[in-house]
Amino acid sequence: MTWTRSVGVALLVGLCGLWSGAGLRADEPQGGAGGGESALELGLGALRLRMQAKLKEADLLEKSGRLDEALGATREVDRLYREGLAELQRLLAAAPAGAQRPEPAPAAGREAPVQPPAGGEAEPLEGDEDPGVGRAFKGRGGKRGDNVLHGLSWLAAHQSPDGGWESEGFGRWCDGKAATAERPDGPGKPVYDVGVTGLALCAFLGAGYTHRGDHEFAKAVDRGLVYLRNVQDAEGCIGPRVTQHYFYNHAIAALAMVEVYGMTEAALYKASAQKALDFIALARNPYFGWRYGVKPGDNDTSSTAWAIMALKSAKLINEDARKRGQPAPLTIDEQAFAGAKAWLDKMTDPDYGRVGYVSRGSGPARTQELVDRFPPERSESMTAVGVLLRIFFGEDPKTSDVIQKGVALMSKLPPTWNAQDGSIDMYYWYYGTLGMFQVGGMAWKNWEASMSTSILANQRADGTYCSFKGSWDPVDPWGPEGGRVYATALMTLCCEVSFRYDRVFGTK
Repeated sequence: MTWTRSVGVALLVGLCGLWSGAGLRADEPQGGAGGGESALELGLGALRLRMQAKLKEADLLEKSGRLDEALGATREVDRLYREGLAELQRLLAAAPAGAQRPEPAPAAGREAPVQPPAGGEAEPLEGDEDPGVGRAFKGRGGKRGDNVLHGLSWLAAHQSPDGGWESEGFGRWCDGKAATAERPDGPGKPVYDVGVTGLALCAFLGAGYTHRGDHEFAKAVDRGLVYLRNVQDAEGCIGPRVTQHYFYNHAIAALAMVEVYGMTEAALYKASAQKALDFIALARNPYFGWRYGVKPGDNDTSSTAWAIMALKSAKLINEDARKRGQPAPLTIDEQAFAGAKAWLDKMTDPDYGRVGYVSRGSGPARTQELVDRFPPERSESMTAVGVLLRIFFGEDPKTSDVIQKGVALMSKLPPTWNAQDGSIDMYYWYYGTLGMFQVGGMAWKNWEASMSTSILANQRADGTYCSFKGSWDPVDPWGPEGGRVYATALMTLCCEVSFRYDRVFGTK
């Protein structure tokens, strides 16, 4: 165990000891799904999750040799501990005589994971009532197929006890407990835990499953949202800023947070969604889009796409509210759409319609060690991003020359599951499926047919949900980064495309 982890775990254990040894609990039952959690339990549970996230950040920083930053993160754990102690003393002073003694809490950390508060919404808040059929994304959930349900069942089985999903360590868990039977392979990298958690939640939300209702996935969604909310910092960034890719994680998690608010209008998640949108606005480069960090000065098409997806969902929510005669509930950076469009124009080859990652018409990015195994010319992922975003920006696919050129390129590279020629690219298939669905017509029908023989046909059916059943093997260029959770979430999202977003132009 590293020195940062030793210090951090000591503080976490100390917090648990103070909690269990206090002998009192604030006698105010909460109205979330779990029912009965006290203000003390909920507050300290959330604090422990924040301490866990900061401890993990310190651990990763130390492993990467950034010792000064690791020390700073450990000091932040200490600050949170002192904050928790002060809050504990305040709540105990206010507790009524004879209040119930809490159950002892387990030690924190991945070795003894902390359960987030059940029914993560705590108590009902003003505006938390079910908004009914008038809410945004109201078409979701109407056409759930077996592929979707199997994918979601696998994801639910491998959720970590703290509510998140682990890119690397997902195989250790089976239905919230330590796995004892066969463990699935396909690990990713732990720095992407927040991002894959966002993707997993988007998969549940895309099928119409929120943290509310009497369904088998309510608890998983609830716990995932609690996890994201509790790793969001004061500026609104979701997840630790450990590597240069932290904005990527944030943008995907922000998309999940915005969408759950749009589907439920839950006041508790409105605040987190707004903070996430505020950070997206803060991070954008003036006049263009996003890359890594806050206003880094350089841009890339992929980071820009995820940020726009979150903003587009927020815009749909605002438009839905206005249609119902209500004020727009979310504040968004309206200039971001023009900036992203300017970046997209800069990256698009006008003669062929191909979109580049960081330079015009250059195609997708690849890690250096996988560029030969997955040749960039076997994918049109950035072109797919361009087609989708242009439609979301208001360009009609029937009349836009550059969209039609992009569709022609994508039509030559439909989803093909061939492990030998480097054609598997789940990221491409995700944006391609979204884009082709918006285009409609024969382009979509042909793409959809290819999905059946590649995406649907290669979902694992062997074993149980605790092993492989319902998942997809992470055998694309980004599988070593995101792992089996990334692959399964993205492919499940592809299966949901026909009800995830309405068609902008009503194409058939």
